Amino acid sequence: MRLFEYEGKELLAGFNIPVPRGKAASNMEEVEVSAAEINGPIMLKAQVLTGGRGKAGGIRGADTPSEAKAIAGELFNLKISGFPVEKILVEQRLEIRKELYLGMTLDPVLNKVIILVSGSGGIEIDEIAEKHPRKIYRKGSDIDEDLYPFRAAEIAKRAGVKSAQMNEMSSIIIGLFRLFRQYDVQLAEINPLVLTEAGTLIAADCRISIDTNAVFRHPELKALKLENRHEDGTMTPREIQAREGGIPYLDLDGEIGMMPGGAGVGIMANDLIHYFGGKPANFMDSSSGSTPERIAGMLKLLDENPNVKAIFGARYGGISRCDDFARGIVSFIKEHGLTKPTVLCVTGNMSLEGMQIFEEVRKEDPKLFEQIEFYGGETPIEEAARRAVELSKRGAGAT
Repeated sequence: MRLFEYEGKELLAGFNIPVPRGKAASNMEEVEVSAAEINGPIMLKAQVLTGGRGKAGGIRGADTPSEAKAIAGELFNLKISGFPVEKILVEQRLEIRKELYLGMTLDPVLNKVIILVSGSGGIEIDEIAEKHPRKIYRKGSDIDEDLYPFRAAEIAKRAGVKSAQMNEMSSIIIGLFRLFRQYDVQLAEINPLVLTEAGTLIAADCRISIDTNAVFRHPELKALKLENRHEDGTMTPREIQAREGGIPYLDLDGEIGMMPGGAGVGIMANDLIHYFGGKPANFMDSSSGSTPERIAGMLKLLDENPNVKAIFGARYGGISRCDDFARGIVSFIKEHGLTKPTVLCVTGNMSLEGMQIFEEVRKEDPKLFEQIEFYGGETPIEEAARRAVELSKRGAGAT
């Protein structure tokens, strides 16, 4: 779960890591007020949960509040990697002498925090890591042990920090390590960590991602509304709706609604849809033992999605039961109907009973199944996926 830059800097400041003076603004007027408070050259930084902001024009400089307001109008109309700019971080412009890099991540094999430093920071750090890996120093540290000043000083030396900044750099490394441990962080980067012309170190930019499963342990972070967030951006209304229903769900940019019976089947089904020339509109995991009510809730998410042209549901019964899958489908279409052509296939545990449920309801009310095709274990899932792509290309009115 990734934080916006301004949120990450709030956490950094709480661990005595210097950050530029600044404030997040939600409209042009707030940008102008914040710029006036800084009373000097400023930077305007679009707040989106993706990289490449600078290259996309999402980071701009301004010299006056009125200029900042005008630039903010352009930034608020910008989309970066498809994400709209809803907030702008207004902060003081730094006079930069040198850019460093400081990062921390987890090594699941060694079960250690890996601390990374480099004397070469900035936007080219990925290229440096690939072409000149020796310029990045890596040090493993036990997460259950404190990082002592003498260890931090050893790491600071590897970043080429001079003696005048040694204590300051060591303090920043220790502060980031404590933040990493306290908030169950998965990735923390300060890039660049700027050495200013005045000889001080300041975190000019940061990226912090927290373990989503651990957020409940940190109620003090609820002010950041982290429950409505994932790694790559703010959650869509459907993702929020699915989360409230306990359904793992992620919106994608395709046209075929995916309703698999488990994450493994979901990954395979998404690959098959791509193979036959379609694009999934979502990823979803029904999880084992889904109730008919849960299945109905999943189908509702897809049927109400205006981007979906066809629905593909595949249930491999193991722990979960194909008859429960069928009951959930029937429950939904009896109550709401179904507006999208749908292809369903079931095999495994209670699949014969599931097929019987479909058959009986179709005989009772053929209109309910006018847009639904269902297949048992005798039909390969590849054929069902191909059929779903075919129906999606015909449009929502296909039968």
